[in-house]
Amino acid sequence: MKEPSPNTSATTSRAVQFESFGGPDALSVREVPAPHAGPGQIRVRVTAAGLNPMDWFMTSDAETAARFGLSLPCGFGTDYAGVVDEVGDGVSGFVVGDRVFGGALSRAVADHIVVDEAGTIAVGGQAHRTPDGVDDPTAATLAIAGCTAAAALAVVDPGPGDTVLIGGAGGGVGVFAVQLARLAGARVIGTGSATSADALRALGAEPVAYGDGLVDRVRALAPAGVTAAMDLHGTDTAQAARELGVPDERITTIAAQVDGITPANGADAAPGAIEEIAGLVAAGRLRVPIAARFPVERIRAAVELQAGRHVHGKVVIDLQERRADRTTGTSPR
Repeated sequence: MKEPSPNTSATTSRAVQFESFGGPDALSVREVPAPHAGPGQIRVRVTAAGLNPMDWFMTSDAETAARFGLSLPCGFGTDYAGVVDEVGDGVSGFVVGDRVFGGALSRAVADHIVVDEAGTIAVGGQAHRTPDGVDDPTAATLAIAGCTAAAALAVVDPGPGDTVLIGGAGGGVGVFAVQLARLAGARVIGTGSATSADALRALGAEPVAYGDGLVDRVRALAPAGVTAAMDLHGTDTAQAARELGVPDERITTIAAQVDGITPANGADAAPGAIEEIAGLVAAGRLRVPIAARFPVERIRAAVELQAGRHVHGKVVIDLQERRADRTTGTSPR
């Protein structure tokens, strides 16, 4: 169901920005002029934004930011969900009131963003219709992690009869990768900390502690062997998979390069992959654990939690509360 057509009269918009690159302390919530949709564009009133490790990695210093085409002043965050509240000339696929989700590289944590109808996450931004049955906080977690998990699965192609080792299985990409591999019929062994064991079991994975001795622990769990592996954290799982006899063509990484192993990049996900994932969520066949939600005013605390890499699920920024306060003229709580 569509929400009622929103108010398009906003002249300013909150946006999380960097005035200098660095850690969470460099982030500030600023009042900026509200953007407007141009030809071929839509404006989205953002209600929720999901955080990813890439958000703080690519803005950690000027050299890294430049590799992603970012310069100061710079926005923050990529995943978003919300409602279309302006439609530019020539747009045929969206109307005001449509619920949408997607990605807009390093500018998603803002009250309003403008995205191209036919853009990509990295260039112009991207929007997809949010299916009925998927709320905005959940939709705001799908684009980066979902596409990356889909790309990783495409590399290793798990199916019935496979035993897949997934490193970093409880992280933002891991929660998708585990469930998608299970839906494909594979057995999944997921690495994590002792505190993540129950969360991994809930996703359908058999937990195993990462660190020294990983190969021996996996052999004990799977004496018949491991047939594929996804390293969603670094290179340790990829190296363990090699020791376990997994061929390089059935190993992938997302956060590091290993000679001979094909890396997975969300930009390479097959057309329609993110819509398929959203459909699985809507049908109740794939769930997205949301570990924490923060109001935008607490963006620094949210990034510190997410950057710690020990969150079991996704961290989401809520952009709704103060918007209501501004409308009524009251102060934010």
